[in-house]
Amino acid sequence: MDGELTDVNASVSTIRNLGKLMACVLQQPVLVLNRLWQAVNVCSARRALTLLFEGRAQVVYESASGSFQTYDFGEWKDFSVEQEVDQEDQINTISFRIGVPKVILLMVYDRFPKKEVKFTRHNIFERDRNQCQYCGKVLERKLLNLDHVVPRDRGGPTSWENIVCSCIPCNTRKANRTPPEAGMHLIRKPKRPKWRPFVQVNFTINSHSSWRHFLDIAYWNVEIGENVS
Repeated sequence: MDGELTDVNASVSTIRNLGKLMACVLQQPVLVLNRLWQAVNVCSARRALTLLFEGRAQVVYESASGSFQTYDFGEWKDFSVEQEVDQEDQINTISFRIGVPKVILLMVYDRFPKKEVKFTRHNIFERDRNQCQYCGKVLERKLLNLDHVVPRDRGGPTSWENIVCSCIPCNTRKANRTPPEAGMHLIRKPKRPKWRPFVQVNFTINSHSSWRHFLDIAYWNVEIGENVS
C-alpha cells in the first residue's frame, strides 16, 4: 500500500513538473517579422504557435548552411518530428510533437507600428547619453538635471527641442539665461529622437542567435520612465 502511494505521489509530482515546463516553453520569446522580413515585434511562443496554426504566419528556420527557410503549420510539424529537438524547445500534445519557433514571418503585415518615443525624463537622459550638453561630462543621473535651453519665462517650451541634460554646475552657471547670454554652447542641437522597433521590449530577454540577422542591437535603446513635469 505504501509503495502504491509513493508511486502515485511520484506521478503527481512528474505531471506538475511537466506542466511547469510546458508553461515555461510557451512563454519563450519569438521574434516577429513583417511580410518584408523586417523585425516588428516580439511575442510569446504561445502566440506564435497560434498565428502559425491559423495560417497567419510561417516559421523562419535557419539551416546549418546559414540560409533561411519558411514552413507553414503542417510543414513545421513534420519537420519537428524529423529533427532532434531538445525537450525545452518542443511542445508535446496527445497527437503530435511540434518545435517552438524562434522567428516567425507574418503573411499579410508589411508595416511598422506607428509609435513615438514618449517625452519623459528618462528618455531625455537616454537621448543625451547621461552627458551634460554644455560641458560634455558624462555623469550619474543623480548628478544631472534637465535644463530649458530657452528659459520658460522667456517663452521656451517644454519639448524635445528645448530640453537638454545638464550637470548641476552648468545649470547653476547658466541660470535663467540663454546659452549665448551665459557665454555657453550646446555640444549638440536637441531634437526629437526617432522611434525604432522594440522600444517597449525589455532588453533583458534572451534572444536566439538567429535573431541577429534581423535586429540591430542599437535599436534597443529606449525605456519608458517618468513624465517630465
